[in-house]
Amino acid sequence: MASPDSVRVLEVCQVAAASGSPESATALSLPITFLDARYFKFPPAERIYFFKLHGSTPTFFHSVLVPTLKHSLSQTLRHFLPLAGHLTWPPHSPKPIILYSPNDAVSLTIAESDADLDRLVGDEIREASESRLCVPELPISDPKASVIALQITLFLNKGYSISIAMHHAVVDGKTASMFLKAWAHLCKNTAKGQTFTLSPELTPSFDRSTIKDPDELESFYLNHWVATTKLDSKSNPRSLKLLPNLLGVPPKLVRATFQLSRENIEKLRGAVVSYHQHGAAGLQPTREVRLSTFVLTCAYLSVCLVKARGGDANRMVYFLVAADCRSRLDPPISQNYFGNGVFVHDTVIEARTFMEENGVAIIAEKISGIIKGLEKGLFRGAKESHERLRSTGADVQKIGIAGSPRFLYYEEDFGWGKPNKVEIASIDRINGVSLMESRDGNGGIEIGIVMQRHEMEAFASLFVQGLN
Repeated sequence: MASPDSVRVLEVCQVAAASGSPESATALSLPITFLDARYFKFPPAERIYFFKLHGSTPTFFHSVLVPTLKHSLSQTLRHFLPLAGHLTWPPHSPKPIILYSPNDAVSLTIAESDADLDRLVGDEIREASESRLCVPELPISDPKASVIALQITLFLNKGYSISIAMHHAVVDGKTASMFLKAWAHLCKNTAKGQTFTLSPELTPSFDRSTIKDPDELESFYLNHWVATTKLDSKSNPRSLKLLPNLLGVPPKLVRATFQLSRENIEKLRGAVVSYHQHGAAGLQPTREVRLSTFVLTCAYLSVCLVKARGGDANRMVYFLVAADCRSRLDPPISQNYFGNGVFVHDTVIEARTFMEENGVAIIAEKISGIIKGLEKGLFRGAKESHERLRSTGADVQKIGIAGSPRFLYYEEDFGWGKPNKVEIASIDRINGVSLMESRDGNGGIEIGIVMQRHEMEAFASLFVQGLN
C-alpha cells in the first residue's frame, strides 16, 4: 500500500499558452450551455496515465522528459485556450462563463514517488487510495475555478505518470481525450525535433451558438445548484466551490481491473441472441435488441455488480447511460465540439431482474431500449429524471459508467511509448465503473471498478464464473 509520504512534490509551476499567436494575446469567453450546467458542482473528472520506462533516472526526468512535456503543453494550450482559463460567475451574468485572459496558465505539479509502479499498473485488487497521490488538486475558490490541473510523477528507474483533473462543467470525456491526444502528438514530435500542426480531428470547435435549450434546462439545473448551495447559510449562492458531500473519497475502498476479451463478448452475444430467439415469458422473441459491445458489457457487469452486493431483491437499481449528443442535436454540432456534449439517461429496475437466470439477456434488452429511446427525444423527461436521482436514498444501487472505449486511451503516446495502464481515478468518489478499450488491442474491453473489498471479491468470483 502507498503511504502518504510515498509521493513528494518537487515543484508546482504555471504553464501558459505559448505566446506569438493572436489568439493567446486576446481574452476569450464562452457561455456555459445547459449540457454544462448539469455538471456545475460535480467533482472533477480525473485520469492517470502510467508509463513504464526503464532508465527513467532523475537526470532524464528533469532534463528531458519534464521540459519536453512542459514545452509541448504550452504549445498545445494555444489551441485549447479555455483550458488555461477558469470558470467564473460574474455578478452581472445570469449564468457562469468560461473566461480566458492573456497570461492565464495551467497548474502543473512535478513529483516523485516510491510507490510500486508494477503494482499500480496491474489488474489485481488493491486499495483505491494508492494511486490518488498521483492526482493533482483542481484549484477552486468562491469566485473562480480552474478548468484543469496536471501532475507528472516520476517512479525512480521504473517510469512515470501523467494525470489530469478536469472541471466537469467545462469539458467532457471526449473533449479531454482530444486535448490529451493533441498534447501527446505534439510532445512526441517535439522529442524528435519536429514541428507539428494540429490535424483537423484534433482541432477543437468553440462554436456553441446553434445549441438550443429545450424546456429551459439550463435555468432548471442552475436553480437547483443555487438552492442546494443556499442550504449552507454561509455560502454565496454563486459560489463555485463544490459541495462538500461530493468531494470526499469514501474510506476502505478497493480498485481492480477486469478484462472482457473479444471472445468473451462474442460468447455473451451468442447466449443473449439464443435467449431472445427462443423467447421467454413476457418477452417477444421478435423484439429488436441492439447487442453492441457496449450493451453486452454493461449488461454483464451490472448483473455481476447487483449480485455481488446481494441484499433485498426488491430494492431499486438505477442504471445510468451517458449518450454523446453531438451528432444527435438539431442541428448537429461538430464532433470536435469543446465542452460537454453528453447527456445522462437512466432506467430503474428491480434488483431481482438482474438476479434472474437470464438476467444478462433481460438487462441487455433494457439498456438497448434506453439507447433506442434517444430517437424519440434526447431530453424527454430530463427534469423528472433529475429529481428522481436527487431523491434516491442509500439503499438504492446506482450503476453509472465513466469513460468509453471510443476514446482510445491507450493511444496517448507522448514520445516514450504508450501507457501501460490508464485509470479513471474519479470513480473512487462514487464507487463507480469505467470502460475503455483493452490495452492489448485485441478488440476487448477493460473494466475499472471501485467498491468495498467484500463486494469486490464477490464480484471477481461472479465475473469469472459467468464467463466460464
